[in-house]
Amino acid sequence: MKIHFITRTLGSLLTLTLLSFSSVTFALDVNITEKIPYVAVQHKGQTVRIERIQDQNHHLTGSFAKTSRKCPPFCIQPMIVAPGVETFGELEVLDFIETQVKTNKGLLIDARTPSFHKKGTIPLSINLPFTTFSLNRDDKRLIAAMKILGVERRTEKLDGYWTDLKDITGIEKKPNPYWDFSAAKELTLWCNGMWCGQSPRAIEGLLKHGYPASKLHYYRAGMQGWKILGLSVTVP
Repeated sequence: MKIHFITRTLGSLLTLTLLSFSSVTFALDVNITEKIPYVAVQHKGQTVRIERIQDQNHHLTGSFAKTSRKCPPFCIQPMIVAPGVETFGELEVLDFIETQVKTNKGLLIDARTPSFHKKGTIPLSINLPFTTFSLNRDDKRLIAAMKILGVERRTEKLDGYWTDLKDITGIEKKPNPYWDFSAAKELTLWCNGMWCGQSPRAIEGLLKHGYPASKLHYYRAGMQGWKILGLSVTVP
């Protein structure tokens, strides 16, 4: 009886100890910045912490550890992908998530093909492949994608007149005859890395359709840069 009692007591103490440790938030050794240990987001109904890998001996393996790829097509992309489109680093992406994505004002766009997206993506990203934005404006797939971005297809073509709205330069701008961008969301687009042309092509396609450059942002380092810094990746 004594042996069983001692065993149960030790088991209870061990359980309480484990529960106590699980409720403690330990300080991280590898933070995002000096003042930001992690960023908490709601991803598909679950709380996900975007943080860095804590193992300081961790190394990348696989395709994102490569330094060289055949060019073309995998050529180094410019820092400025298009006039008026801002280029982001990781901290700007995290700030965009906090200020735009969480408030439903903006979207983080994984512009890669679905096969890449399925292997892992930046939390809160939605997959809209770059090929979508090179489709004809009458294509139902493009119309559906633009609706996700807050852009509506005009039912009647506008032509022959100027809007009374002015941009920051004070110059009157003609409305887009095919799309209504008045409720367009801010977008940050990314792909596999600074050698990947998928998000630049998506941005090029959006601009050709008339998407305002001021509402587009380019995360140039993409998945390779994200992984190099050990930041969290979610698998859809």
